[in-house]
Amino acid sequence: MATIDIHNLSGAKVGTLDLADEIFGAVNEDLLWEAVKHYRAGQRAGTHATKARWQVSGSGKKLWKQKGTGRARIGSIRSPLWRHGGTVHGPVPRSYDYTSPRKKVLGALRSALAAKLADGKLIVVNAFDVKEPKTKEFRAALDALKVDSTVLVVEAANHENRNLELGARNIHGLELVRGNDVHPDRVIFSQPAIEKLQVSLKRSVSKRRHKADEDEGAKKATGTPRRRTRHEKAAEVA
Repeated sequence: MATIDIHNLSGAKVGTLDLADEIFGAVNEDLLWEAVKHYRAGQRAGTHATKARWQVSGSGKKLWKQKGTGRARIGSIRSPLWRHGGTVHGPVPRSYDYTSPRKKVLGALRSALAAKLADGKLIVVNAFDVKEPKTKEFRAALDALKVDSTVLVVEAANHENRNLELGARNIHGLELVRGNDVHPDRVIFSQPAIEKLQVSLKRSVSKRRHKADEDEGAKKATGTPRRRTRHEKAAEVA
């Protein structure tokens, strides 16, 4: 079972926290790719549009008679065949958002947290004890934690911390969310938030995956002997 250090807002280590292998174990890159694709699709504006024949300005009068002129038939200057005419089957405003299965979303979140832990971009603090609602004070806390880029600050959903909200809202590249709104990024968790998140994500792990992890742990504990190769068997017979 992996562990992570717990710090205070001064950057000092105040304890450790055990992390569940079901959450912070393997990284599923396929699920992460699908989660990023789903997120980016929801961010698309989808405001692209072209004008159809009935939307183009111009007269609808027939330019010349149908027969007898030797010229091609034409009904209106708004015809798609003419310059400045309408567009046939052009793009229309629409939403690119789609529904992703909840288990896939939670699986991607587990993989994202495991990846952040492996990259050293996961920080846990015992509590966000911000004395005053000042940006300067919270910026000093981030500097003590060695955070100088974009970061996601996660507070427990049931903790009302007005000083934290006011102190963090003006810092560029920082996003403050509740524990039930976590998404992949560089993350700073409060201890209650990550403990509650671990409990929620453990419930989302499939029984098959949970049993496979238990079996793998049992094999490591018992020290199952390695299979001999064909060359080793041949050497013994010789």
